[in-house]
Amino acid sequence: MRLKAVVMDDKEMDLTIRRMAHEILEKLGGAQDAVLVGIQRRGVYLSHRIRDVIKSSGYGEMPCGELDITFYRDDLSMMADHPMVHSTSIPFDITGKDVVLVDDVLFTGRTVRAALDALMDMGRPRRVLLAVLVDRGHRELPIHPDVVGRVVPTSRDELVEVYVRELDGRDGISIVAKE
Repeated sequence: MRLKAVVMDDKEMDLTIRRMAHEILEKLGGAQDAVLVGIQRRGVYLSHRIRDVIKSSGYGEMPCGELDITFYRDDLSMMADHPMVHSTSIPFDITGKDVVLVDDVLFTGRTVRAALDALMDMGRPRRVLLAVLVDRGHRELPIHPDVVGRVVPTSRDELVEVYVRELDGRDGISIVAKE
């Protein structure tokens, strides 16, 4: 892999997450009857940060859950014999709630489709908003984010790498070329 560009450093990423949190509040009209659900892995950490910004803005603590979509993927049969499975923990009822689904990168839309299927198996939300840190284009399904940190045009020969300090020891976003 060869580094092509640094999209965001840690300070830019922090500002972007703060802006996203306020945009979510604006779209929801507050935080009442709303919950955050982060898609494993980095979406979970991003949702926690959004929750913290919302709480520090005086809106109380918005419940936060974690969603693993591994078994909802449409390419599960093409994956390794032992796919990496992470935890799903949604310790609240989503029925009748405004669910904010949080992910790091929106690409083809297939991960979001799988997440929506998983959510519908857990209840019937009033509505679902999609918040993504990076929208890189190349959609294969009619899925569009409601809140976007940054639109980053890419080619299919590039990868968008998101780093979060909780997993990677640093924050940032880079574009790398596949080799």
